[in-house]
Amino acid sequence: MTDQDRIALIRERLASLEPLSLDIEDESHLHIGHAGASNGAGHYRLSIRSARFNGLSRVASQRLVYDALGDLIPYPIHALSIQTQPIS
Repeated sequence: MTDQDRIALIRERLASLEPLSLDIEDESHLHIGHAGASNGAGHYRLSIRSARFNGLSRVASQRLVYDALGDLIPYPIHALSIQTQPIS
């Protein structure tokens, strides 16, 4: 699976959260030699803005993201940094 395939899969999974905006940055190149990098799993930073986060705590919002992506961790996603924003 290529980096672009993984990003497309992340976008597909997060579509269920109906994001107003979604930015995904592949940071795998910063982790070459780290655990998880040797098997080809990626490191990603994402920022997602959705009305689904309205009224939720940061932890609850991030839990929705992890629920959508959970079976992709630890492969093909090794590490994930998440920034969620409600629409208000």
